[in-house]
Amino acid sequence: MLALWLSTSVAALAQAEEPPEGGPQPDDPTAVPIDGGASLLLAAGLGLGVRKLRAGRRS
Repeated sequence: MLALWLSTSVAALAQAEEPPEGGPQPDDPTAVPIDGGASLLLAAGLGLGVRKLRAGRRS
């Protein structure tokens, strides 16, 4: 088991940090896409807050 693990760990090494000269340049690594997932979480939180407010007024 150990020999199998050691032989496959070499193939899992990451790529070099910088691409070779003339190669494609990576996008900005700090750019985070804000898409539908964040919108859905915001809408769910807003809905939960409205529900709690309405339930609190009825009591």
